[in-house]
Amino acid sequence: MTGLILGVVGIFALLIVGFFLINFFGIWIQARAAGVPVGLVNLLFMRFRKVSPAVIVNSRITAAKAGLDYSTDQLEAHYLAGGDIINVVLALVAAEKAGISLSFDRACAIDLATKDTGKTVLEAVRTSINPKVIDCPNPGSGITKITAVAKDGIAVNVRARVTVRTNLDRFVGGATEETIIARVGEGIVTSVGSAPSYKSVLENPDSISRLVLEKGVDSATAFEILSIDIADVDVADNVGARLQTEQAEADKQVAQAKAEMRRAAAVASEQEMAARTQEMRAKVVEAEAEVPMAIAEAFRGGKLGVMDFAKYENVIADTKMRDSIGEESPETKG
Repeated sequence: MTGLILGVVGIFALLIVGFFLINFFGIWIQARAAGVPVGLVNLLFMRFRKVSPAVIVNSRITAAKAGLDYSTDQLEAHYLAGGDIINVVLALVAAEKAGISLSFDRACAIDLATKDTGKTVLEAVRTSINPKVIDCPNPGSGITKITAVAKDGIAVNVRARVTVRTNLDRFVGGATEETIIARVGEGIVTSVGSAPSYKSVLENPDSISRLVLEKGVDSATAFEILSIDIADVDVADNVGARLQTEQAEADKQVAQAKAEMRRAAAVASEQEMAARTQEMRAKVVEAEAEVPMAIAEAFRGGKLGVMDFAKYENVIADTKMRDSIGEESPETKG
């Protein structure tokens, strides 16, 4: 019975050892052969910590072959933090070969900072080694050129190409390409706006580049601007003349509105005077209507005699005759 138990235990131990050798012996041999030995127990504990031993060992071997020495604890810590340890090591190797100063901790920080941006620390290092070109404005925005107006009112369209390289010291927390594009665009508008004439812009497009570079548009960004090249510049529109035309049209409409107001006021005043004239005529008619009544009252009171009334009638008739003669036309007189 005791022999049977010992046999079962032995078989179980052999299975554990076999499983252990199958899973870790090859990696252990590979690490020792590369000159970066890792203990079998450490490899086993990596599995318990949910760390891929193959990724850690291969990354350490890659770094060692490039003359870099990083402990398994350093590599595991970044792996457990959710970083891409393979890209970090490759970036460190690329930086070492290019003579760029990049520490392991900064490489890990850059890797974690770019985790959700679709970019990698390896790409950042490659851009630092081989500069990239950024179009301003970004063609993806649907705008192909930046329009700016010179002092003479002529607008010009400008398209620039900005050559940048990654500034690894400012990559974490630094502004991105969108900020570079926005600042360069602002500098172009400022440069063209300060030019006395659009002709000077066309003659010396490099003046735009100089002014933009002097503004330090790459400050606090993740990039260092190497050059700004004006790829295209052409005349867009006579904005000053168009604005003056629009202003003249607006002034004309205002003048027409004021004239219409004066005309309406004059018409209203005329209507008011006509109404007052009618009122005065009504009063005259009313006063004339009282004359016969006054005459009758004078007769009754003995203040007016028949001869006086006859003279009054003669005066009225004479007046009417004179008025009638005065109203005769020249044709009638002839």
